[in-house]
Amino acid sequence: MTHPTIIVRAATTADVKDIQAIRQAHIGAVLLGRELVDMYESVPEFLVAVDENNFVVGAGGLHVMWEDLAEVRSIVVSDLARSKGVGRAIVEGLVEKARELGIKRLFCLTFEVEFFAKSGFEIISDVPVDAQTYAEMVRSNDDGVAEFLDLARVKQNTLGNTRMLKRL
Repeated sequence: MTHPTIIVRAATTADVKDIQAIRQAHIGAVLLGRELVDMYESVPEFLVAVDENNFVVGAGGLHVMWEDLAEVRSIVVSDLARSKGVGRAIVEGLVEKARELGIKRLFCLTFEVEFFAKSGFEIISDVPVDAQTYAEMVRSNDDGVAEFLDLARVKQNTLGNTRMLKRL
């Protein structure tokens, strides 16, 4: 995925500290903190946006939650690269990755409703899975899955966020 001077590619372990540095500015306001070890464990889920100088200027993750469902997570853009299409390029890359994996629905939990709406996400109020799938997913220890399922144990982390879904 390429935009004028931005290239979106798979993240590598060498990108993790740059991703974490961009995330730091948003922790507490719109992002939950993550330990560095968690970031390294999640490298295969992440794409990064790099500028013409090969500096990481943004990142985002795709976390598979179920057979046909994944979550777009942790979209971050450095302050210097805001309003330059970096976030959109990352989301487009994650959508492409989801399609390659056979994903049919993408979930996000966000304060940036307008941004995600422009990419085809719609606000949802329910949990769009059947009872059997819900029963399986509730066994997950992942907070993102708990957010999707709207479980009480993550309410303090998600208060005010909007749940959105995009069908591919």
